[in-house]
Amino acid sequence: MLQNFLNKLVDMCISVGGKLLAAILVLVVGSILIKCLVKAIRKSKMSKRADPTVHNFLISLIRIGLYVLLIVTLIAIMGVPMASIVAVIASAGVAVGLALQGSLSNLAGGIMLLIFRPFKLGDFIDASGFSGTVMDIGIFYTTLKTGDNKAITIPNGSLMNDSVINYSVHETRRVDLTFGVAYGTDVEKVKSILLEEATKHDKALKDPAPFCRLSKQNESSLDFVLRVWVNSGDYWQVNFDLLERINARFEAEGIEIPFNQVDVNIKNK
Repeated sequence: MLQNFLNKLVDMCISVGGKLLAAILVLVVGSILIKCLVKAIRKSKMSKRADPTVHNFLISLIRIGLYVLLIVTLIAIMGVPMASIVAVIASAGVAVGLALQGSLSNLAGGIMLLIFRPFKLGDFIDASGFSGTVMDIGIFYTTLKTGDNKAITIPNGSLMNDSVINYSVHETRRVDLTFGVAYGTDVEKVKSILLEEATKHDKALKDPAPFCRLSKQNESSLDFVLRVWVNSGDYWQVNFDLLERINARFEAEGIEIPFNQVDVNIKNK
């Protein structure tokens, strides 16, 4: 009796051990093949011609799909019936779907970003309260690099449900500046100074030409709007240059920049 039990135990160990060794071998070889395949796809001519945004997203999707296939193969090698595997995967899928609603929303958002393409790698965008250059569009998250070199990770679901401002779509942008001067200042003189400073900036575009008009009679000042078209990459340089140059020009011309004023009338009883 004992001998039969020991024989069965030995046979079971040999069977399980053989399956375990086979599973380990498949795991090692499969992992190596997946890495080689992904590397080959990255270096392929078709991959190099593909848009970087689509390329990175599809590479991540292919890698995850291959690893899922490898795991299912390992389970099958261990002798688990495929019907049981399908049932477990279906049950686990429902449970995981309920637990990871946010992640699934991010996955759906990543797919929508890939389809509608509101931005691409290298674009400078403003989204979800952050501004930066798009460095990576993953399956679940998009990474931005801010102007001060910080990495911001934003869920794709949030990006698809929020407004996105893309500053890199068009080659040109318009610099809009407002300057307030004191009441009594010569309006034509102010317009002449603003247009002169804008026109002589070497990065200001000639077409469309700079525009300047009196825009508002404020409580304590006359407000002038100055609009200058520039190449998108020159936006901030022109913006700051004009602020500094026009401030210095106003001082040199004796043009007053007023503070808020309040008139107080005292009545004697």
